[in-house]
Amino acid sequence: MTPSDASGGTPSGASAGRWSDLDRPPLNAAALQRALVTGQGLWSSVEVVPRTGSTNTDLAARAAELPEGAVLVAEEQTAGRGRLDRSWVAPARSGLFFSVLLKPGEAVPQERWGWLTLLAGVATAAGLARAAGVDTALKWPNDLLVTVEGHERKAAGILAERVADGIVIGIGLNVSLTEDELPVPEAGSLALAKAAVTDREPLLKAVLRSLEEWYGNWRAAGGDPAASGLQEAYAAQCATLGRHVRADLPGGRSLTGTAEAVDAEGRLVVRTEDGTHEAVGAGDVVHLRSAR
Repeated sequence: MTPSDASGGTPSGASAGRWSDLDRPPLNAAALQRALVTGQGLWSSVEVVPRTGSTNTDLAARAAELPEGAVLVAEEQTAGRGRLDRSWVAPARSGLFFSVLLKPGEAVPQERWGWLTLLAGVATAAGLARAAGVDTALKWPNDLLVTVEGHERKAAGILAERVADGIVIGIGLNVSLTEDELPVPEAGSLALAKAAVTDREPLLKAVLRSLEEWYGNWRAAGGDPAASGLQEAYAAQCATLGRHVRADLPGGRSLTGTAEAVDAEGRLVVRTEDGTHEAVGAGDVVHLRSAR
């Protein structure tokens, strides 16, 4: 894969599309590398490619040969994936599509690695609040919501995948998508949410720095979600809590009730209509009515 042209021209291999470089300029790979790879922090490399199928797939394939902290960014993804194998496709340079390689090692028991998806959501929300001045919320377990004309819409999705000795986390964030470019009416973007900043470089730097901070604290606490503050922070930002929800579970079973908590394992605790509590560790959650 060849890094994108940082001079301002259209990256080699990128789709031409109807957008000029002034509308959606390419990322400056060299500037990102200088800003993020300091030798003192988490990030070990930042690579920007003009186009790929999936940054998660590409980074996972190279995970064994790369050190922790490798970052792969694509100006365009043609086969981006979300949970349940849903696609994530957007116009070139209209968003941030990137994956990071983390290797918690023996510092964190593997049974706590599942918290990394939720950690990435908290970190992304915090980074965007600082850099873009936009309010966001988290939908359990891996969606980031923005408000567009009074309605919650999904602006970002997170996908974590285990590799041999670590985990690859992919984040897809809609930045400048217009209403007529949205893949589904329920989608949103930072631009539609009236974000103060839609320049992708400061947004990417802010999210990665926030991710570095949250990951460092979580790892230092041995992955303990309570001791690291992660469990409390996630609950505070989770729009799913307090909602009447339907959880579509593996195997075709559905569960309806009120989402009451996120437990120590990162599972969504749902109080069903008969008053019992069930912890949901995997499934598709639908918000059935507005938050209380």
